[in-house]
Amino acid sequence: MAKKPGPKPGSKPSKLSVYLYIPNIIGYTRVLLNCFAFHVCFTNKILFSILYFFSFVCDAVDGWAARKFNQVSTFGAFWTMVTDRISTACLLVVLSQVYKPGLVFLSLLALDIASHWLQMYSTFLMGKASHKDVKDSSNWLFRLYYGNRMFMAYCCVSCEVLYLILFYLSENHTEKLMDVLATNLQKISILSFLIATSLVGCTIKQLTNVIQLKTAADACVLYDIDKKHKQ
Repeated sequence: MAKKPGPKPGSKPSKLSVYLYIPNIIGYTRVLLNCFAFHVCFTNKILFSILYFFSFVCDAVDGWAARKFNQVSTFGAFWTMVTDRISTACLLVVLSQVYKPGLVFLSLLALDIASHWLQMYSTFLMGKASHKDVKDSSNWLFRLYYGNRMFMAYCCVSCEVLYLILFYLSENHTEKLMDVLATNLQKISILSFLIATSLVGCTIKQLTNVIQLKTAADACVLYDIDKKHKQ
């Protein structure tokens, strides 16, 4: 029996086929890994750290797969960002419960979600294809963050590594954040080096989030001004 011909090049993909893009499947796997990781976070810190970090690394893998197999999709980009934000948010919530003051971590959570959501929204308002398109920004740090993959990777990895180290170091639910940081930074060890380097990268990322929030808010305001001017 002759084989049925496959879809012609350039033919319109089905809705299911987009959901089953390789990078999207990687994204679903990341969600499952994180669900199990947080399930065991208080009973097995090492397993939690491995699963969480592996899920984080898969973020770069699905981006590579999307470009490699020409399977870039709006849904995939959205799913990746939501997975990133929720994963980090859950970890920050956990840290807010084991460290004092917990408001530090809850504030970082709010900044992370608000800045990225507003950046995505302003991107669509301006008709850009990606929220990473900031070439027209006047802020050099903002352009460097989204324009240099290595620098962006350093900042993002630094945040996640710092959060994981802090969680690993916590021994009870009344840890004082500054005491834990000061005690470990005074030691001469690989751990203290990791804390120091990740603290720098994490600080830069939080500063970038503040810039992103302000830049995206300005874009929304200018959009409203232009809209009213045209009426």
